[in-house]
Amino acid sequence: MTGNRYGSNEWSGAFGDLGTFIPLVVGYISIMGLDPLGILVMFGVFLIATGLYFKTPFPVQPMKAIAGVAIVQTALVTPNMIWAAGLFTGLFWLVVGLSGALKHIAKVVKQPVVLGIVLGLGISFMMQGINFMRTDILISAIALVMTFALLSNKRIPALLILLLFGIIAALVQNPELGQELRAITPSFRLPSFALGSITLTELTSGIVILALAQIPLTLGNAVFAITTQNNQLFPEKPVTEKKVAISQGVMNLVSPILGGIPMCHGVGGMASHVRFGAKTGGATIILGSILLILGLFFSNSVLLLFAMIPSSILGVILLFAGLELAMRSRDVGNEKKDFYVLMITAAFCLWNIGVGFVVGLVAQELMKRNWLKA
Repeated sequence: MTGNRYGSNEWSGAFGDLGTFIPLVVGYISIMGLDPLGILVMFGVFLIATGLYFKTPFPVQPMKAIAGVAIVQTALVTPNMIWAAGLFTGLFWLVVGLSGALKHIAKVVKQPVVLGIVLGLGISFMMQGINFMRTDILISAIALVMTFALLSNKRIPALLILLLFGIIAALVQNPELGQELRAITPSFRLPSFALGSITLTELTSGIVILALAQIPLTLGNAVFAITTQNNQLFPEKPVTEKKVAISQGVMNLVSPILGGIPMCHGVGGMASHVRFGAKTGGATIILGSILLILGLFFSNSVLLLFAMIPSSILGVILLFAGLELAMRSRDVGNEKKDFYVLMITAAFCLWNIGVGFVVGLVAQELMKRNWLKA
């Protein structure tokens, strides 16, 4: 496996990360009032670039801590603060990556902490998936059985069938969606420069309120954990923490310029793509191409198009992605102290991944000095 592929499995795996992508992007658009054009075009560009560069199903996701604060605290956060947070984040990871600092940090962060983040995130995905599934128990049950039956079938792409089922269910439950879909017409637009009006106050607030809280989360989840997972799954195409950090730095320095949101290479995204069949960067190139077309030609209708995939279907996707992610933590080893650190890290990651990362490091060092015993 030397290059990218674009077969049915890559098409199926391409949509595996929609469970986290759609809710956060919809929040940015419908609650924060951001223009979907810049968001979709930037995701499209960087998903394609990432697939071509890494040649594995390397994900591009919204940064969750920034997105969470921005969407929940709309009275406090402005679009300019989001773009300021993206610029600071990009500069931070570019400097950290180029300076070689990650090489020294990587010597401190041991495998149980990294796998604890993976386990905690996997459980979080499953819990969120079940919450989504509760919105329509019948559709979720059918989708769950269907996915279990198709996942091992190499000829039928499970996720494409699942999405088709979800679209049919949405149209049956709400026939007006069909009429609205037929009324959609392409409308070509190009993204415009978005940074001209950022004030010093917005720059400072974006860094303090949004960006700083994201750093430990990104370090644990989107630098160390994603590097470990990629190298476990695709040892013939290894990456380094330095390479991943620089990639995130470049993405976030460019994305805000045209109205994009802060992005990362979250480890859950790779698990999502792989669980539904992706094995190469072809999956992210496929998804990126679709998002790029949606942004350039259908950005005015994107909320309607996303509404075609019910929350219950997104829940099933998240559940299976969480299972795939959690299973990756089983290789922690046989040492009781390693398992103890893994479980402590995972438990705190259910609350906050950044906190879990820090607590896991503390537990690791206490174990090493025999100040804490399993």
